[in-house]
Amino acid sequence: MRGLWLLLVLVAAATADERVFTGDKVIRVNAESEEQIQLLQALEAQEEFEVDFWLDPVSSDLPVDIRVPLSSLGAVTLFLKSHDIDYSVLIDNLQDLLDEERAEMQKNHMKERITRSFNFGAYHTLETIYSWMDTLVAQYPNLVSKQEIGKSYENRPMYVLKFSTGGNNRPAIWIDTGIHSREWVSQATGVWTANKIASDYGTDASLTSLLKSMDIYMLLLANPDGYVYSHTNDRMWRKTRSINPGYSCRGVDPNRNWDAGFGGPGASSYPCSDSYRGPSAHSEIEVKNVVNLIRSHGNFKSFISVHAYSQLLMYPYGYTCGNVPHQAELDSVGRAAVQKLTSLYGTRYKVGSICNIIYQASGGSIDWSYNLGIKYSFAFELRDTGRYGFILPANQIIPTASETWLALKHLMEYVRDHPY
Repeated sequence: MRGLWLLLVLVAAATADERVFTGDKVIRVNAESEEQIQLLQALEAQEEFEVDFWLDPVSSDLPVDIRVPLSSLGAVTLFLKSHDIDYSVLIDNLQDLLDEERAEMQKNHMKERITRSFNFGAYHTLETIYSWMDTLVAQYPNLVSKQEIGKSYENRPMYVLKFSTGGNNRPAIWIDTGIHSREWVSQATGVWTANKIASDYGTDASLTSLLKSMDIYMLLLANPDGYVYSHTNDRMWRKTRSINPGYSCRGVDPNRNWDAGFGGPGASSYPCSDSYRGPSAHSEIEVKNVVNLIRSHGNFKSFISVHAYSQLLMYPYGYTCGNVPHQAELDSVGRAAVQKLTSLYGTRYKVGSICNIIYQASGGSIDWSYNLGIKYSFAFELRDTGRYGFILPANQIIPTASETWLALKHLMEYVRDHPY
């Protein structure tokens, strides 16, 4: 009984300063025409409604998921009904899911303190993940090292885990997770994957072969400030935490800030937008730190960025819907990787260029890496397809990471076997 009381106290203390979403609903609209898409875009632009589009209105082929605050629910539903736009409710009360998630995290935290273990099937804070990185390095000192690549806007260190069996400036594979802070299954998948790489080396013949000739770099927390803020203040926070002069709203979408079609379609010039591109390409220190490392290294052969949600494996471009020169090869590799992923639990993924299977978006990381000459540039959108969206239950972390690993491993093996 005392343990339950302590858990409730911890939950209450943790959530005292947090934004609450009581009564907020997540609705799904399946637009039936281009006219309805334009109406939804107009709805998104109405700042007074404070709606949060989890999936943007870009095509009648794709669903549109919208978090609607309780205060705007009447006005938004009236807008939809008046234009004969049908919708369904995916999440009836977002705060209920967040309360369950918080309670589960606190319960896991207490258990880990008692058992002195790390649960890969749970969500963790930045501090816990950073501490676990040190544990991994200590456990596998001849394979894994932790390197600081710079500081975030709020002066948090940004660490990459480097998996290497030795040698200088060997061909390398880049994997980042958590560039959008609220996509927690991305960071959790990154942690599981890092442990998988370390623990399977020496027993998995293919992975061992790969690491004999290539290095793997993993940035588990590509947006550390945003990730902390999503734990302490606003679970739905997506952006960085930089100050926007002249505005009270903060942050830049770090996946609209790269020098690849910067400022084009699919990125907002309004600082309060969740897709705000920033004042200039690479204005965000978190992006600049990665750019500096990739450029200075000069021998990356693959760049893989892991997001959530929608169950997609994508390749460039996002800022234009035209094909890249290696489109046929990237599509073939992606489809083979997805077949591996699907083989575990039957999870279905779509494959294609960003612009053609999700939406046009300028300033994205894999467009930048591809234009830099890193041919094998891919982005994942992990589970699910909307039932939980960004609030994927912790019991899906390991299944998500396990199936994603099969796709990642195929991509890495292909890169190893097809040098360029």
